[in-house]
This record gives sequence, structure tokens and C-alpha cells, in this order.
Amino acid sequence: MKILLIGHSIIDNIEKEGGYKTFPGGIFYSVLGTMAVQKSHDLIYIATVYNNKSYHLFEKLYSKINLKYSQIVEDLPEVFLEALDNEERKETYKNLSTGLSLDRISDWNQFDGILINMITGFDISLEQLKWIRTKYSGPIYFDLHTLSRGVDQNMERKFRLLPFAKDWLQNIDLLQCNEMELKTLSAKKNETEIAKQILSLGAKYLIVTKGGKGARIYYKENSIIKSLSKPAKTVNVINKIGCGDIFGAVFFYNYLYRQDAETSLEQAIDFSGRAVSLNISDNINLFLND
Repeated sequence: MKILLIGHSIIDNIEKEGGYKTFPGGIFYSVLGTMAVQKSHDLIYIATVYNNKSYHLFEKLYSKINLKYSQIVEDLPEVFLEALDNEERKETYKNLSTGLSLDRISDWNQFDGILINMITGFDISLEQLKWIRTKYSGPIYFDLHTLSRGVDQNMERKFRLLPFAKDWLQNIDLLQCNEMELKTLSAKKNETEIAKQILSLGAKYLIVTKGGKGARIYYKENSIIKSLSKPAKTVNVINKIGCGDIFGAVFFYNYLYRQDAETSLEQAIDFSGRAVSLNISDNINLFLND
């Protein structure tokens, strides 16, 4: 298979013991999840940004995939992450990029699947998504991620109702979000009602990740909204960064390969559970070879 991953590469500055430690982040984790499940004949393409001064952070993975649709920039986006007990983490950005250029891609239908991860929320514009949809007839997996958050004058990202949510949702096939992100897509409060609204716009599946509780997938069957929930395994949680990105990549790959949403959900929960039980950035080879 040929898979295209779209999203910003960013530098994660993670709060540890009163200071910050630097790690690769963003679409890097989508690459990691895809590489963990890919077959030997699969080809992974990535449309992202990178630069020479920070490439060493990403090289372990990016040296093994195709960067022909990526571009070199002077400064990568950076995010400063503060973990808050029982709350969504606090995110503050630096060097927040404008959208990615997709001009190098001429044949969109060469890909078996396209995963778009809105790492910064500015990865692609709504106009670009609409353009991709006109050029590409295959499945588009869309991780809402930071598109769900606005940005204030201090570059802090806070949840808000997503402008033009209907237009975004009409141009994708599979949507991933967590419980907080889901609430930014509708004024409705009930999860099932929001799912019904989203699926009425054309998406085939809505996947809602629920952290330690697992995940639920919503879909239509004969015009009836149905759902399937799978629990997470009990693990010793060491680090949650990148867990959702790995989840999405593993789900999408399995969905493309098997066309089985239930098995895809089980695999995604399994691999993301392994990821949170490791200090993933320091144990990439262990994760890939497990």
C-alpha cells in the first residue's frame, strides 16, 4: 500500500522536574504508529516540514520514509506542554507555522489512504482540504487534534467551537477526536447526538478516544446510528504524549488493510496502550520491534 501522512512536525518541549526536555513531536508519532504495523512492501509518504538544525530529532524515522512531498523551513513549530491532573494538558506554541504546501503532489489517487493530522491546527486550510477532496477519491482519515483549539495573544491554545465545522466534516471519511475535542464540533452536549450530526454530513466513522477508558466508534447501518466500544487494557502509564497520534495511524492502517472497523479499533487501543506504558521517545526501537 501507499499511504500519505499530512501534518506538521513540531518540537515538543515537555515539562519535567521543573524544566523542559526536548523531543520530536507532531506527525512524527503518526509515522511511528504506521511504521509499527506496516508490511515490508508498503510505502509511507509524508507531507510535512523539517529543517537541518533539528533533523537529528526526527532522523530515526524520517530517514526510512519518503520525504519528496515535504519542505525545508527555517524554524519548526514548538509547543510547550504542561500536564495537568485530570485535565487536558496546557499547550503554548512558538513559531506557529502557516499551512503546509501540497503543490508537489500531482497524482493524489496513487495513494491507498490519506491521513491528515491537524497537529497545530494550521497544517492545512479548509480550502486545501476541499481541493484534496476534489482530486482524491480514496479514504481520508482526519484527526481533529489542535484544530479544536483557538490561539490567544499569548499563543496559548484553548478549546472553542470550530468555525465552519460543517465544511470540514463534509470532506472527510473517518474522523478521530477525543471527548473534549468532540464538543468543539457542535453546540449539542450529548455525545450520541453529536455523532448523529457528524455522520449525517457524510463521514463513515467517528472514533472518539477516551484515554484510559478505551475508545468508541460510531457508524451508520441502514440509516441507524450504531456504536461499538472497546476498553483499554490496564497499563502503567508513563507518558501520554503521542498516544492519540499512534492510535489514529494504527487504526487507519488496519482499516485500509482489513476493512474491519472493530479489529482496527482493537489494534489501535492495543498499540496506543503499549505506547503510554513506555517512555516512547527513548524507546522507539523497542516499540517498533515489540
